[in-house]
Amino acid sequence: MSARRGPERVETARLVLRRPQASEANPIFARYASDAEVTRLVGWPRHRTVDDTRGFLSYSDAEWNRSHAGAYLISSRQDGELLGSTGFLETSYRAMTGYVLARDAGGRGYATEALGAMVETARTLGVRRLYALCHHEHRASATRAGKVRIHAGRRASRLFGVSEPEAG
Repeated sequence: MSARRGPERVETARLVLRRPQASEANPIFARYASDAEVTRLVGWPRHRTVDDTRGFLSYSDAEWNRSHAGAYLISSRQDGELLGSTGFLETSYRAMTGYVLARDAGGRGYATEALGAMVETARTLGVRRLYALCHHEHRASATRAGKVRIHAGRRASRLFGVSEPEAG
């Protein structure tokens, strides 16, 4: 990623994506991070205690300081309800994105909207390669990635690339 700092707040038609704060550990834990069904297909373990969520927030803050961007909480623009999270993990030229939504936030197009915002934010930051890690059992995530022009790759790890189609 370029030396430009990522915005700490991104707004879409229905969502506000913003940098998480340490004080938000309890709502994050309660809304989605501790839900076994929600976290079943994500790349991180379910939070068993709010201290696990505090650890995530500490890591997120360090990532923002190290790489100019990091996790974003996804909230409803209409009423401020916490819906889930998205964000970036990155190096100097490429970034990984993804999302997790609370169980009752699924099926409303929020994931597609949040991923679209991450694609646009990556472009403004000069990211040359954006990919999403998607569990092979989560077909809906692959479909959402396609909707925002993240193209499916053929690597065993199920990476999806944005700016450069998979070679071969």
